[in-house]
Amino acid sequence: MNTDIAPKKVHQGRNIKRLREMLGIKQESLALDLGVTQSTVSDYEQKEQLEDKILEKVSLALKVPVEAIKNMNEEATYNYINTFNDSAINNGHFNPNNCNFNPLDKVLELYERMIKDRDELIEKLSK
Repeated sequence: MNTDIAPKKVHQGRNIKRLREMLGIKQESLALDLGVTQSTVSDYEQKEQLEDKILEKVSLALKVPVEAIKNMNEEATYNYINTFNDSAINNGHFNPNNCNFNPLDKVLELYERMIKDRDELIEKLSK
């Protein structure tokens, strides 16, 4: 029996952590959005499998599809990053002609989301 063909298990907690970090969200902020403690978020990130109900709440808080948490794996992420780098870099230099989005728009979106998250956090803390 060849075990190399067996599908690799997806670690849902690790995927939550990766997505959270890619989005620049701290555990404390995610915990507030979920109505749990920071240590509970840490526990989620340690678990290989999580209940669908928890995955749905986390996906709403991170604004990503549940499938992203369930199906993301190291190999697919690595391939995605390499594909992006291969198409965006030409001889070691950034080639803006290969972008299908305006990087400044993405920075602005991130900044606006950070401000919104900060304002929500301040509002929750003031209550």
